[in-house]
Amino acid sequence: MLLTVTTTHEPATDLGFLLHKHPDRVHQANLAYGSATVFFPEASAERCTAALLLEVDPIGLVKARGNRATEAFSLKQYVNDRPYAASSLLAVAIGRVFRTAMQARSKERPELAATPIPLEVALPAVPCRGGVDLATALFAPLGWTVEAEPIPLDEHFPEWGESRYVRLRLTGTLPLADALTHLYVLLPVLDDAKHYWVAADEVEKLLTAGGEWLAAHPERNLIVSRYLRRRGALTRETLARLAESDDTEPEQIDDAVPEEGTVEDTPQEPLRVLRRRAVVGALHAVGATRVLDLGCGDGVLVADLLAEPSITEVVGVDVSCRALSYAERRLRLERMPERKRDRVRLIQGALTYTDERLVGYDAAVLMEVIEHVDAPRLPALERAVFGAAAPGTVVVTTPNVEYNARYEWLPAGQVRHPDHRFEWTRAEFVAWGQRVADAYGYAVRFAPVGAEDPDLGPATQLAVFTR
Repeated sequence: MLLTVTTTHEPATDLGFLLHKHPDRVHQANLAYGSATVFFPEASAERCTAALLLEVDPIGLVKARGNRATEAFSLKQYVNDRPYAASSLLAVAIGRVFRTAMQARSKERPELAATPIPLEVALPAVPCRGGVDLATALFAPLGWTVEAEPIPLDEHFPEWGESRYVRLRLTGTLPLADALTHLYVLLPVLDDAKHYWVAADEVEKLLTAGGEWLAAHPERNLIVSRYLRRRGALTRETLARLAESDDTEPEQIDDAVPEEGTVEDTPQEPLRVLRRRAVVGALHAVGATRVLDLGCGDGVLVADLLAEPSITEVVGVDVSCRALSYAERRLRLERMPERKRDRVRLIQGALTYTDERLVGYDAAVLMEVIEHVDAPRLPALERAVFGAAAPGTVVVTTPNVEYNARYEWLPAGQVRHPDHRFEWTRAEFVAWGQRVADAYGYAVRFAPVGAEDPDLGPATQLAVFTR
């Protein structure tokens, strides 16, 4: 089976530096089930192509499976499409021969390794249980232009129809490391099969390779289920770890947009997007440059803050080490250019305890955090944030429980997230905000976020405390 990756980024021969393979040489690697050969059929300053040729030994493949072979004593073990179709075998080969490139590491071209470049990926035969539509649904959201051509069962007998294979061509402008991780994860998903037993370590492989883009993929559930061979417990664990951290409401609520015509002049965008935009806008309004994201979860807001040139330092704080690990992957800290990397820190800490590391910042954000704190512990959080850390500005968002009536799928009396300890009405939020402001020497203003119902108010409530 053959995979080719082509770039026209000049000088195109820099592709060799990114792949850690010299264009003038042939590179070979032995695998348990065959051999992988990397060569460059073309290598000029204008255009360069790297090819990965995987030659599968059917007998070696059976031996590599050992006693786990599901077709024991069957001819199917030896006569099948595995030597010819791009499947999990090719994904494993990619991980083996391009491992450093997948990690976006290049000693000679470190900046280029994290830079989007024009790429064309070609695969002559890909097993695709779902056809052209599935191939497009998987790759298009990642920035690829997808050309998938069904391969007929027999060109001489068109009436026999199409096979389950497609010729796949992907074009786009992406970092090479992203392109390789897309292939590594999605080739087995297209095939809906793996040549080896799926165990618990596959969860970590998937999160490592896909954690930076998989969490936001519209076909996330299908990808995880197929990649893990529908192992229910592993699938549930992975989806839970990919989900945005506890400071995020359930997907159907957080992604909800107003019904057409119910609220005038309201952007038809997910609530989570409107919320982050409102927070960033509040920080801009007060001129904050050094910002704490308290309860940062997996770093979605941290990423938005880093995208703002006026913000020179961002510190993400969370009590969960696991959430901080996800944030590190989402932010691609290992690949981040040094200048940008110097602007961000992720630290573990509990918001109900004073912490000297949080003192001296322009602003702090508590975005969808306070409702996760037991009511008796709120005074401790108030002392730690407003009293001890005492930033110049504190921005707080929290759900408006009155608006829950607009969510038809949410049973009456049920909070939006199982970890919410409470959800406040508008009056309760205003009372809390005014009490805290008076106690710690702040002025406070309130604003709506999201669709604002004339009777029920906004989906999210926002308060800006200024010292």
